[in-house]
Amino acid sequence: MGVMSNAKAENWPGNWVETRPEGLYVRPGGFYVDPMRPVDRAVITHGHADHARPGHRAVLATSGTLAIMRARYGEETGQARQALAYGENIRIGEVEVALHPAGHVLGSAQVSLTWRGARLVISGDYKRRRDPTCPAFEPVPCDVFVTEATFGLPVFRHPPDTEEIAKLLHSLEVFPERAHVVGVYALGKAQRLIRLLREAGYDRPLYVHGALQALCDLYEAEGVPLGPLRPALAAEKEAFRGQIVLAPPSAIADRWSRRLPDPLTAAAFGWMRVRQRAKQRGVEMPLVISDHADWDELMQTLEDVGAPEVWVTHGREEALVHAARQRGIEARALSLVGFEEEGQ
Repeated sequence: MGVMSNAKAENWPGNWVETRPEGLYVRPGGFYVDPMRPVDRAVITHGHADHARPGHRAVLATSGTLAIMRARYGEETGQARQALAYGENIRIGEVEVALHPAGHVLGSAQVSLTWRGARLVISGDYKRRRDPTCPAFEPVPCDVFVTEATFGLPVFRHPPDTEEIAKLLHSLEVFPERAHVVGVYALGKAQRLIRLLREAGYDRPLYVHGALQALCDLYEAEGVPLGPLRPALAAEKEAFRGQIVLAPPSAIADRWSRRLPDPLTAAAFGWMRVRQRAKQRGVEMPLVISDHADWDELMQTLEDVGAPEVWVTHGREEALVHAARQRGIEARALSLVGFEEEGQ
């Protein structure tokens, strides 16, 4: 954007965005982005619980994120709630705020903040590949880019989603007598996996753990068709042979999954790239399907946004900071606490 030639200029984002115990605070606007404890005014990037917490007095987010928060927190979502559409601008205090698609889950957004001609963009969690359940990530040119780094190591290069789905469907053909139980997060991963299966031609009913149902219903209500779903407790044991059952990660390892016939356990997470982690969790079929950018996508994003300065948070910060500096980008780690990594 060409406004940051003097790093000590008053409008440099480092002079008006600061890290506090509550999280990132935007001083000329008097609000926080994804605060980790209740505050007066919060802008929320997406509905995962480590970013969208209950108890704020006023909340600004996309309509999709607000719907997710209402489903999870009810009246604790916030005393005042304001929905902002992608690309719409609003002024909070002295700061111009806009939300742009992040491609992470339904309603997920990057937060663009502009003050006195300088723009800072907070990515929240994001991915760069296509997701049939939410709009694709849109690079936003800025002076400072705050990026996640969940998979900020060169070893993390996610395979095409279609290959992982094909692996699951092939296993169904090879082991038709076994129930295939797949560990997925209730928000985002479950619905994305369902849509990917539908796009691959799997039109049979899918069985879902009760913990997933409410958010699947919400996605349907928000215009994301998921096809026929059945409660995972609504059939006799033998009826699950040759079927796909979706459940939270915790359910795979406990007695819940043992009621299924000869269960073949799978898990759909970016961390499944680490085979030792899959083995430790008793996962027979790791599916590397992530809702976060991998290393190549992080590098591509730094190039696309063109920010001369990058702040890195919640993930493998050191490697990404080093790589950014090698590319002539000023970079530092924010070292925010309270954000969970995928698969934890």
